[in-house]
Amino acid sequence: MQIVNTVSDIRDVIKAWRVAGETIAFVPTMGNLHAGHIDLVHKAKAIADRVVVSIFVNPTQFGVGEDFATYPRTEQADQTQLLAVGADALFLPSVADIYSPDAVTMVTVNGISERYCGAFRPGHFSGVATVVCKLFNIVQPDKALFGLKDFQQLTVIKIMVRDLNIPVEIIPVETVREASGLALSSRNGYLTAAEKSVAPELYKVLCEAKAAVCLGKQKFADIEQHGLRTLEQFGFKPDYLSICCSHDLSPATVEDTEIVILVAARLGKTRLIDNIYFSKDI
Repeated sequence: MQIVNTVSDIRDVIKAWRVAGETIAFVPTMGNLHAGHIDLVHKAKAIADRVVVSIFVNPTQFGVGEDFATYPRTEQADQTQLLAVGADALFLPSVADIYSPDAVTMVTVNGISERYCGAFRPGHFSGVATVVCKLFNIVQPDKALFGLKDFQQLTVIKIMVRDLNIPVEIIPVETVREASGLALSSRNGYLTAAEKSVAPELYKVLCEAKAAVCLGKQKFADIEQHGLRTLEQFGFKPDYLSICCSHDLSPATVEDTEIVILVAARLGKTRLIDNIYFSKDI
C-alpha cells in the first residue's frame, strides 16, 4: 500500500494506474476506522482494479464548539487495517494541502443541507460537499463508496454529483451494526459503558416507527412524536425523528412508498445518528 501525503503525489500515482487502463474506487474517511469502513474497502476492491482510501479530518464541516480538536485520530492503527484489507493507496493530506490560506470557495447544496442535521449543525453540509468535491477533483475516481448510516450526507453528495456533472458513480453501502443493533460510528468511542448499553434503543425506536408506518393506522406526526417521547424516556435528548421520502428527504406523505426515517439524538456528550429505509405498500 502506498501512503501519499500531497495532492501532486496522489495524482502521479493515479495517472500511472490510468495509463495502465485500471479502474479506481475511492473511499473517503475521517479515519479512526472501524468495521464499517473496512466493509467499504472490501466492496471497493470487488468493483475496481485499484482502491484509494483518504483519511482527512475536515475542519470545515465542524461547527463552533464541536469536536474537531478532539476527534479521534488513529493513523497508525488505520494504516495497519488498510494494509491488511489490501487498499492500494492511502491519501493522508494535511489541512494546508486541501485548503489554501486564501480559499474563498465553498460548495453548497441548497435546501436539503438546511434540514435535519443541517438545522442543528449550520454549515456542516457545505463543509462536507466542499471537501468531497475537492477530493473527487483530486482523485478522479470511477466509483466512490459511502455508508448509508449518514443518509442525509449521502443524499447531499448524490445531488452535488448530479448538479456539477462530476463523472463518478456513487455506491451506497449498508450500515454495519453491532449485534445490539447500534450502528458503528467513530463517535461511539465517546460513550460511557452505561450509555453504550442504552444506545441500541435508538435503532429499536426506528424499527418500531417503521412497523407503525407500515401498519398504516397512525398519522406520521403521531409516530414521530411517540418515537421522540420514547427516546427521552431512555435518557436521549433527540434533535429530530423524521419520516421522509427517501429520494429527496422531503416530509413523507401517505402516498409515498419509498421511506426513510431519520433520527439524531444526544446521549450524554455523544451525538448519534441513524436511519431505517424501506418500501411500503399504499
